[in-house]
Amino acid sequence: MGAIDCLFNLLMAAADAAALCGVARRRTGGGWLRAVLAAGATAMVLAAVLGIAGGSAWRVMRLASYGLFVHGVIVLAGAAALLARPHPKTAIASGLLAACLAGVAVDGFLLEPTWLEVTRYRLASPKITRHVRIVVVADLQADAIGRYERDALRRALDERPDLILLAGDYIQAEFRQASRLHAELNQLLGKLGFSAPLGVFAVRGNIEWDHWAESFAGLPIRVIESTETFDVGEIRLTCLSADDSFHGRQVRSIAQDPGRFHVILGHSPNFARAQTGADLLVAGHTHGGQVRLPLLGPIMTNSRVPRRLASGWHDLPDGAKLLVSRGLGMERGDAPRVRFLCRPELAVIDLEPR
Repeated sequence: MGAIDCLFNLLMAAADAAALCGVARRRTGGGWLRAVLAAGATAMVLAAVLGIAGGSAWRVMRLASYGLFVHGVIVLAGAAALLARPHPKTAIASGLLAACLAGVAVDGFLLEPTWLEVTRYRLASPKITRHVRIVVVADLQADAIGRYERDALRRALDERPDLILLAGDYIQAEFRQASRLHAELNQLLGKLGFSAPLGVFAVRGNIEWDHWAESFAGLPIRVIESTETFDVGEIRLTCLSADDSFHGRQVRSIAQDPGRFHVILGHSPNFARAQTGADLLVAGHTHGGQVRLPLLGPIMTNSRVPRRLASGWHDLPDGAKLLVSRGLGMERGDAPRVRFLCRPELAVIDLEPR
């Protein structure tokens, strides 16, 4: 926890105490409401001021999450205890709110970030004469190579893929740490024997340092910096540069072969807005929104595709299929490390002859 985080939590501890003192003095429903609103407003103001002072919009969100899921629970649970006798109904409501926030925090910060889901999709095409299994690994986004990362990459190999597509954003760390983590990831991939009969292809994401390819040095993994097209068995595979995936440049000019099943891999799904003429488009980047709310869906996707396309398997107007993976990891650095109703994903696509 950094200095700004500590300062925020110390100031909020004082605000919590003041709010609970107010509840203790008044011991009324109106006093409870004023105390809760005052504590909430203080948390939002401090998060905005200190987060912006820290130079990061992500830090604002992280401080706000401390305010809601730590200090919000403290104030609501404390108020429930203070109001148990004079206002039992208000106490019950306050306690239930505290329990709900605590439950969301346990799920979002402790359970879902490492609760990996293997999702399976099937696509039949007359351009395919034999079964081909594609495994998509997106947004590992590690700032440490630990048990979760090892297990996730091992599970990718356990699917016995014919082709592995790595959709970018492998390491998220400061420059000096990134060099060490690239070496650790490279060592892990080597120990796992990370390979596939039709190949492993890695495109660049938007968080990579220029030495990102060190993660794959000496391994049977094709690293893509500039947009390239390959013939891989019966499949024509186009791997996009990070810039092309975000802006769709060159996508319309990619050479087509109507007789071959065409897959386009890019980090961002933005390129799917162009008429590609491909059969299958694969991307990551969005993390599925990382936080999804019931009925509303993802809060933010950092993408230009419609929110409904921010994750999952979709039909596009030109007849292509689009897969946007929720990814293995999550936003790190200054961001709150949370996933809610949006588990990390290892995507498996089975291409079948039709």
